[in-house]
Amino acid sequence: MPKMKTHSGAKKRFKVTGSGKIVHERTNKRHLLEGKSSRRTRRLTGVAELPKGDAQKAQRLLGNR
Repeated sequence: MPKMKTHSGAKKRFKVTGSGKIVHERTNKRHLLEGKSSRRTRRLTGVAELPKGDAQKAQRLLGNR
């Protein structure tokens, strides 16, 4: 069997940390920001860890087993 290719969409969306966790940017911080409170936009900064079930799917898409 040939090697599995990494899913191009997944590699742009997810990052694997040094300890092996998969993190992603939070949603709702790209546009229409005037209507969102400062508190909300601050809370959306940074990265969040993927839930366990989603992380397993992302692992498969990234080619990490």
